[in-house]
Amino acid sequence: SIVAHDPATGAFAVAVTTCNLAVGASCPHIRAGVGAVSTQSFTNRYLGPAILDALERGLAPQDAIESALAGDQGRGIRQVHCVDRHGRSAAFTGGNCVSWAEHRTGEHCSVAGNMLAGHAVIAHTFATFHAHREMPLPERLMAALDAGQAAGGDKRGRQSAAMVLTTTEDFPDLDLRVDDHAEPLAELRRLLGL
Repeated sequence: SIVAHDPATGAFAVAVTTCNLAVGASCPHIRAGVGAVSTQSFTNRYLGPAILDALERGLAPQDAIESALAGDQGRGIRQVHCVDRHGRSAAFTGGNCVSWAEHRTGEHCSVAGNMLAGHAVIAHTFATFHAHREMPLPERLMAALDAGQAAGGDKRGRQSAAMVLTTTEDFPDLDLRVDDHAEPLAELRRLLGL
């Protein structure tokens, strides 16, 4: 998954794909003017809103993640990452997440994954996102997900994908979900085109 902030427009977005049913229902969390979060691995859906609340109170991303995980007895199997309105990002990958499990943070974005084919999935996703700064944010996210898939993606296969983006409103400008499909990224790209 990728969490991203576009400083030019103020948009926040999460794009994610996995070999699991309906990833868009559990992983992405965004709040206009505040940040974007993805909670994954053995997902704790309470972490997304808790991290966004902490960011809204002014905590830095790393502190927001740590505060949300403090009471989570299952933190060893969690993976979570976020970006805030200042472009700061942070991530946590629990020690018991299934390998390859890792993350990479940078200015205005973070990439994280687990059950991956290998290190190249994160590296190619991150590099592709940063290489296409001229593209609108949704297209950059698609290019990055495609690069990660081309590098091996989820070692179990493919099933679902989602992209959520918000700018100024309390509801998403874009909320696309592919819940169950043999080629979820191709279907997500088709929906984005529509």
